Amino acid sequence: MRVTNSPASRKRRNRMLQAAKGFRLKRSKLYRYASDAVDHGRQYAYRDRRVKKRTFRYLWQIRINAAARAAGLTYSRFIEGLKAAKCELDRKVIADLAATDAAAFTELVNLAKNALKAKPAATLAKA
Repeated sequence: MRVTNSPASRKRRNRMLQAAKGFRLKRSKLYRYASDAVDHGRQYAYRDRRVKKRTFRYLWQIRINAAARAAGLTYSRFIEGLKAAKCELDRKVIADLAATDAAAFTELVNLAKNALKAKPAATLAKA
């Protein structure tokens, strides 16, 4: 007698069709097309989890730049000042402060400006 392992095969196929739920036409009904669609979708999901990180970083940079320019600094000088002041806030937090808490962001700008003023004196002293 030929052994087909049909319970496991059926379970595997049903799992794939469940994953394709919400797809349109054949892609949600027929195993062959559903399998291709789900595999393709998972490739996009894997890639875009990384792209999302990139995209949010760009967004944060744009928000910080807009708020910093309104306060009289460019983005790069602002970040340079924060690094000189040893401020360890990341861009996500800084962008949130820029969008929601203007007073706190102004404090950060002042911190960066003071650190930038002190920076040339510190570099001349080392030389």
